[in-house]
Amino acid sequence: MSAPDPASLHAALAIAGGLVLDAVIGDPAAPWHPVRLLGRLAAGAESLARRVLKARPVLAGASAWLAVVAVAAGSALALGRAARAVHPLAGLAVDTLVVWASIAPADLSGHAARVRRALEAAERGEPGALERARSAVSMLVGRDVSALDAPGVARACVESVAESSVDGAAAPLFWAAMLGPAGAFAYRAVNTMDSMFGHKDERYLRFGLVPARADDVANWLPARLSSTLACLLAPVAGGSPRAAFRSFARWRLAHESPNAGHPEAAYAGALGLRLGGPSRYAEGVIGKPWINPTGGEAASTHVRGAVRLMYAQALLSAASFVALRIALWDALWVALRGASRAIIASIATILASA
Repeated sequence: MSAPDPASLHAALAIAGGLVLDAVIGDPAAPWHPVRLLGRLAAGAESLARRVLKARPVLAGASAWLAVVAVAAGSALALGRAARAVHPLAGLAVDTLVVWASIAPADLSGHAARVRRALEAAERGEPGALERARSAVSMLVGRDVSALDAPGVARACVESVAESSVDGAAAPLFWAAMLGPAGAFAYRAVNTMDSMFGHKDERYLRFGLVPARADDVANWLPARLSSTLACLLAPVAGGSPRAAFRSFARWRLAHESPNAGHPEAAYAGALGLRLGGPSRYAEGVIGKPWINPTGGEAASTHVRGAVRLMYAQALLSAASFVALRIALWDALWVALRGASRAIIASIATILASA
């Protein structure tokens, strides 16, 4: 194998730097955070698109989606190129910041830790601890948590960590590796708009159609690749790869989402839990199927194990995705070199016979 191409090496360094920066400073709750700016941009695009295309909500949603993704990718590319024009290290610093803004393992870990600490207090019998755990997990899930018992809170938290292991880490890392840091920020725009517009209520059922389907497409391959890696890493969470792969193979499609069931099934097997099941939302109870139904009930220790697995999965995913990019680049280079030799040989033959 030849040496990595400069773009692959640059992406690898930016990914590594972004992961380190996320571990050090996390996601500050500041108005200047790039994802918050994306949210404001998306809200403005929605308002404008609805006014201009008010009779065509699907087209309005598609237009808003395209505008926000284009601005996100274009601004990340422009900032990176402008910084590289000053100095290569300046370019690397900017691209590192772009990757950092696109991932969220530390933020997810922080939310999960608050749930875990409250659950530990509830398990010790502290008054009011279960209510604190419900309040903490409500920041992670969209379901009604008011009646959840301690295992239900722990289960909801593990499910959220599993799902977010893809859209908060693996997917942006995948697109950073494949398309460069700007690809990660474009993905973050796609995922942000799905969070804002991908609801099945009257307001967003048609407007959010394209944003929701785009998010499904963007997560499709990362969800499957990274969930497979999570199965391999099951010992990090105290489980076995065999149990994780068994759950993954059997239950990964037992979810209404085309992607969320893959990490949930992997985590359920790795942690020896049953996940999913009927959940209460504002519109009533939704009878979701159980994932790994013979598994045990979740507890605070499983939240800790899920976070460990999420971090290990993110690191191995980053390395694997960079290696995949390098392998694809080598394969493309070999194919182009072979094609060019064939073309040159054909031209030589034609000239010789002329």
